[in-house]
Amino acid sequence: MNRFEGKAALVTGAGSGIGRASALALATEGAHVFACDIDAGALAAFQAEAKSAGGTTDTHVFDVSDAAACRQAVALAVETCGRLDVLCNIAGISMVDHMTEFTDEDWSRMIGINLSSVFMLSQAALPHLLASGGCIVNMASSAGLVGQAYNSMYCATKHGVVGLTKSMAVEYGKQGLRVNAVCPGAVKTALIEKFTMPENADMQLFGKLMPLVPMAEASEIATAVAYLASDEARYVNGATLAIDGAQVAG
Repeated sequence: MNRFEGKAALVTGAGSGIGRASALALATEGAHVFACDIDAGALAAFQAEAKSAGGTTDTHVFDVSDAAACRQAVALAVETCGRLDVLCNIAGISMVDHMTEFTDEDWSRMIGINLSSVFMLSQAALPHLLASGGCIVNMASSAGLVGQAYNSMYCATKHGVVGLTKSMAVEYGKQGLRVNAVCPGAVKTALIEKFTMPENADMQLFGKLMPLVPMAEASEIATAVAYLASDEARYVNGATLAIDGAQVAG
């Protein structure tokens, strides 16, 4: 398929995990992908993989929690690609612990990367996306749909992403902009690999986070991102697509 032929997409978190898989999916379907991450080495590896798959990509290293850097990234994407049709806000971090153990610095970092970046990049991209009739795909989480023990900060940011998604969809839908969020559960990424159990954690509370099937692959989430970013999803707006093995269904 070439659903994104002639279109340009800015993808954050493109160096690894869901971001990388999503950027690759868009590139292999014809999009000119402006891939962004804070890890230059990871971006170089992504670009090599995308090139071998026939994709067209440019990369940019920046910190998504920096407002000025977000505005610059959008401007560079438009300058490099000539347009902007898709914004995928995928960069994110996770910290799991008892709520009393998180520091002020932890909170500021989590809010900056997971939530503020979504607002700042979307705000900067809006004029370009409205001009192209484009769309935004935000990476939320099952933690944006329900509460989760030992995940207070992450839940707060992902609930914020869900709220921001719905608000933008309502405000700009009549002008042709679509904004949707994907809400994955457990996915095989570096975030999961680095997971450590909080000291004295209640395992009964953790049991509620276990999906009914094995964890998802990043490529499966990327398939949903590509669908929401495509014209096939023209009537999907303000949606929160849960991909979590029924985690939040019960």
